[in-house]
Amino acid sequence: MSALAAIRRFRFRSIDGPALLAGLIIAVPVVVTLFAGLMNGGGEAWTHIRDTLLTGYTTGTLGTLLLTALMTLAVAVPAAWLVTMYQFPGRGLFEWLLILPLAAPGYVLAYAYADLMGLMGPFQTAIRDVTGWTARDYWFPDMRSLPGLAFVLTCALYPYVYLTARAAFVSQSVCALEAARSLGASSARRFWQVALPAARPAIAAGLALTLMEAAADYGAAEFLGVPTLTFGIVRAWQSFGEPAAAARLALVLVVIVIALILTERHTRGRAGSQQSSTRWRSVSRARLPRWAGLGAMAACALLFLTTFVLPMSRLVWLVMESQDQIAPIGRALVNTLILAGSGAALAFVLAMVIALTARQSGLIAGFARLMASTGYAIPGAVLALGALLVMGYLDITLTGAGAIVALAWVYASRFTTSGAEPMVAALGRAPASMGYAAESLGASPLRRAVSVDLPVALSGAMAGALILFVESLKELPATLMLRPFNWDTLSVRANAYATDERLAAAALPSLLITLAGLLPVILLSWRLSHSRPGDTQ
Repeated sequence: MSALAAIRRFRFRSIDGPALLAGLIIAVPVVVTLFAGLMNGGGEAWTHIRDTLLTGYTTGTLGTLLLTALMTLAVAVPAAWLVTMYQFPGRGLFEWLLILPLAAPGYVLAYAYADLMGLMGPFQTAIRDVTGWTARDYWFPDMRSLPGLAFVLTCALYPYVYLTARAAFVSQSVCALEAARSLGASSARRFWQVALPAARPAIAAGLALTLMEAAADYGAAEFLGVPTLTFGIVRAWQSFGEPAAAARLALVLVVIVIALILTERHTRGRAGSQQSSTRWRSVSRARLPRWAGLGAMAACALLFLTTFVLPMSRLVWLVMESQDQIAPIGRALVNTLILAGSGAALAFVLAMVIALTARQSGLIAGFARLMASTGYAIPGAVLALGALLVMGYLDITLTGAGAIVALAWVYASRFTTSGAEPMVAALGRAPASMGYAAESLGASPLRRAVSVDLPVALSGAMAGALILFVESLKELPATLMLRPFNWDTLSVRANAYATDERLAAAALPSLLITLAGLLPVILLSWRLSHSRPGDTQ
């Protein structure tokens, strides 16, 4: 009855037009792909994939997600607990250093670790030099395996869980922890029985984001030889030339992603705790004894060394040692800037519309924001397939400007919410009385958005634009599927070199992608470190 009443009361406002258009632009690739997967048979290619490859793709994806979840929780939650609750040497430095791996895509870390851990890499070479053994005389971890893929994805994505867990530990009820301490509970018991249950919804949200990114991965899975659904979607298009078969695979992947989202929502709805104090209090960190403090410092240093320093150092070493093997990448850099800039520009406009409409509640504003969140949850390969199907229906060839527009569309569909959230946060800090004053003076919703909300939202626009550009720059599967002929980008060039086992040539574009990603990550870290009043070092 209430929903029917809301529909009856609905009136189309001036600001609803741009919001509706933004939501539809984002939603079309997903809707078209799902429709094609449900309605089209897929032909002989789908029959072959279903009978011989689908089981491997599905188990590879699920196995990767399971191992990545276990590894991520094992490293991210303890690290967040240490830097939040204890004082030890280097704590303030590690608090933001542990975020830096977000700058490196999973496929870049896969290239670096495959070279580090390979037969001719420095570790195995050192073992043979010291012992005199041959490669058959010892066991060494194989990076080209499902555990290897889960390891590199954990290295790249664990900061999502680290950030949400740290935020949850900072904002939890200090009174509850002090009460547990006064009752004689040990530090471990306070963590397991008080802090962890309260932080579980936030950790689940970070883990869901991690697993959605892991499900969307293509470059690392392809290079390490692990069959996943995203790998199968790209292969079905490139090798079989069958969009209908790829759409069927995309449907399976979307079902897994939706299951992750529903699981996270269920966990967030059922878990959590009520705060016993209405007054905010900063966390009082306990100073660890000397040896325990050194152990905490060593644990954080080992995590940062493993996830960022080692792989980046290896890429730098490859560039310096093999300068004669480095192919020119000037053209690929220009193409990257054009494509990423186009996608970021469109996504920025959509993000601005969504942020402004989110300030003014309504059915269409809610629809636009929901579509933006859904687009981010869908892998780039699925969105690229939707764009390909639309272009096929409209008889548009994948060449020249058409391909660039299609890529910009896919980038915007996937990453708009990343740009909208900083603007929404900026609007949330502004007093609501500004909007009420504009409405009392007779301003329409559209005029209020332009004259009052837009200047406020622009304070978060720089961060949003930077994030959008870097996300577009790193996207690999959509770029592989939609780029114009001979339009190699840095990510495509790095993937091509790595696939040909020319890791020295892949090192430079991989480093440039990571360096581009460092700036927004450092900006994010700075904003987090300055957003908690009363936080002491």
